[in-house]
Amino acid sequence: MTEPLPPGATVGILGGGQLARMLAVAAARLGLHAHIYDPDPQAPAAEVARRQTVAAWDDAPALSAFAGAVDVVTYEFENIPPAALDRVGALRPVRPNARALATSRDRIAEKAFLGALGLATAPWAPVTDGIGAAVARIGTPAILKTATMGYDGKGQVRLDDPAGAEAAWAALGRVPAVLEGHVPFTAEISVIAARGLDGTVAAYDPGLNLHEGGILRRTTVPAPVPARLRADAVLIAGRILNALDYVGVIGVELFVTPAGLLVNEIAPRVHNSGHWTQNGCAVDQFEQHIRAIAGWPLGDGTRVADVTMENLIGDDIARVPAIAREPGAAIHLYGKAEVRPGRKMGHVNRVLRGPAA
Repeated sequence: MTEPLPPGATVGILGGGQLARMLAVAAARLGLHAHIYDPDPQAPAAEVARRQTVAAWDDAPALSAFAGAVDVVTYEFENIPPAALDRVGALRPVRPNARALATSRDRIAEKAFLGALGLATAPWAPVTDGIGAAVARIGTPAILKTATMGYDGKGQVRLDDPAGAEAAWAALGRVPAVLEGHVPFTAEISVIAARGLDGTVAAYDPGLNLHEGGILRRTTVPAPVPARLRADAVLIAGRILNALDYVGVIGVELFVTPAGLLVNEIAPRVHNSGHWTQNGCAVDQFEQHIRAIAGWPLGDGTRVADVTMENLIGDDIARVPAIAREPGAAIHLYGKAEVRPGRKMGHVNRVLRGPAA
């Protein structure tokens, strides 16, 4: 194991959105500096980071200079171009590693990885040269999802009839995709877990997720599911972390079904459904991630209160003055100037009671 980063060291973050913003704040609390790399000069993380590099993802000199100015590199979203990560990784340690990113950014690779671990998923088939074979194998109803670049409900089409398969694939641009069979789940939960450089694994309590229009609307903790399922979710996350030799925080989304838990997807980063930890734990997911990638011991993520996290999406931002008057409401805004439908502008954590039972 390498020595932990000392105070004053610099964490490089690829991507400058709200997750990078909250990571930069967490780094600052630990006496570390954040350097953001993002093509957008108005990236939300820029106003809280010590430095920002504004350059394209294919700007090799800028990537090399960025890597040379930091001590460790992490990323805030899965769609970092692999070539950019390779260039940075040739000069500085990247945590989580490139394998974790490659596995999770491509749904075909992700499903194959989960299957190889013996973890249950929804029935699925790859769609590459044509969609007919996948439909014959999986049937309908089903969800057609692009293999890469999909998030918050984007890059997905519901397929209710085999006759519409070709049109559905065409609507997605006939790019590589996966066809997932319908799963009669009763709830979706997620677990946020971390693995340190020394292999130590720690997990937060699983939360119950509610989506609207493909976007997470709220997460409630604790999830109202049996204790054995909460334990199973944590064990699944641990298996994934160890199999990937992972360092950092991961989000694992799961479907609750009568037969047990199915893994929906994994996210190699801090996760929207883990924002509740900011007001429900002594050490939140953002600090935990910084601790892990910096080689520090993992912190205590024990839940100290029941929390409901609500995303503030689009025009929800107008509700902030009213929310600010609510007892127990902690507001986290992302500094985004432009309000658009479906755009996450912030979130509110409502601390329902404490300490946790």
